[in-house]
Amino acid sequence: MVLEEGGSSELLQAQAHLYNQLFSFINPMSLKCAVELGIPDVIHNHGEPMSLSDLVSAIHIPVSKTHQLHRLLRLLVHTGMFSLSVEKHRDGETDKMEEFYDLTPSSRLLVKDGTTECLSPFLLMMLDSSLINPWHFFSESLKKEGTASFELCHGLTPWEYASRCPEFNDNFNQAMSSDTQFLMSTLVAKCAHVFDGLNSLVDVGGGTGAAARALAEAFPNLEVTVLDLPHVVAHLPNDSGVYVTGGDMFQWIPQANAVFLKWILHDWSDDECIRILQKCREAIPSKEKGGKVIILEVVVNSNRGDHKFTEAQFFFDLMMCALVNGKERGEDEWKKLFENAGFSHYKITPILGLRSVIEVFP
Repeated sequence: MVLEEGGSSELLQAQAHLYNQLFSFINPMSLKCAVELGIPDVIHNHGEPMSLSDLVSAIHIPVSKTHQLHRLLRLLVHTGMFSLSVEKHRDGETDKMEEFYDLTPSSRLLVKDGTTECLSPFLLMMLDSSLINPWHFFSESLKKEGTASFELCHGLTPWEYASRCPEFNDNFNQAMSSDTQFLMSTLVAKCAHVFDGLNSLVDVGGGTGAAARALAEAFPNLEVTVLDLPHVVAHLPNDSGVYVTGGDMFQWIPQANAVFLKWILHDWSDDECIRILQKCREAIPSKEKGGKVIILEVVVNSNRGDHKFTEAQFFFDLMMCALVNGKERGEDEWKKLFENAGFSHYKITPILGLRSVIEVFP
């Protein structure tokens, strides 16, 4: 290959871009390491930025590994997950510069202090080998009719795998619960009007009931029921104004003023979504009597111009493709689903970052 003037620089830039993409998996795996070591909690509990030596002592790693921890933190500072400050201190007759590490708004979301929403369970589940290994089968799955990467890898669908593997089931439910707790605080604060006039609501696919409990607490006059597969709700108590029932949303949904679907429809094909939405329509009264379906889902490109939001939506879309043959949808795709399921109109409120509130009316 003969490079013209300026071609060498362009080629090296292309190589750097390629390598950045190739090794970008190191970013989340490094963050997973930091969470497993407890670094966000240690810094939070310390109450102020921590030196490298203090971190080594607090997380109980060998002093000989100090340089490796420093290199881990260097990357996590570069990606904005932690912040770095340098302070001068006196060591005998010598002035020395020492580095101190602190949390950023992003790493604060990983702190398990019990007072704020913690996304550590979600992070650890998404980076678990059970969900990472299927990506090695992604190209093969694209060549096969109807089989997702997860099933090629494990020989089971995620739902079958969860029913047979209690640890996976528990970790997955904890992950969804942590995401729900994070999301519901925003929903209740900014979209309370969505629940005006409702007396009853069914949280379909509600898992361990995190969303249902948040709604019951925020709206005391609202009777909330969680519907999920029997193995998911087997040990959930009927308490705090929340009722629990085991069942299959493709077969039956309890009667209520409204049906609530958080991150459910993206798991399924268009035909399956239409079947679910038809069951929702059977469960609710007419619009005149207050009936509606409340959906929390991604609306692709709802945050036009925001690269980070759009990229994250694309990530979730491919994850649904790889794991369950599902998809994230744009507004035109949502509109088609609602019309085919027999609904008259809908309203999208893009107020939840990556996701939107979608109200659908009979």
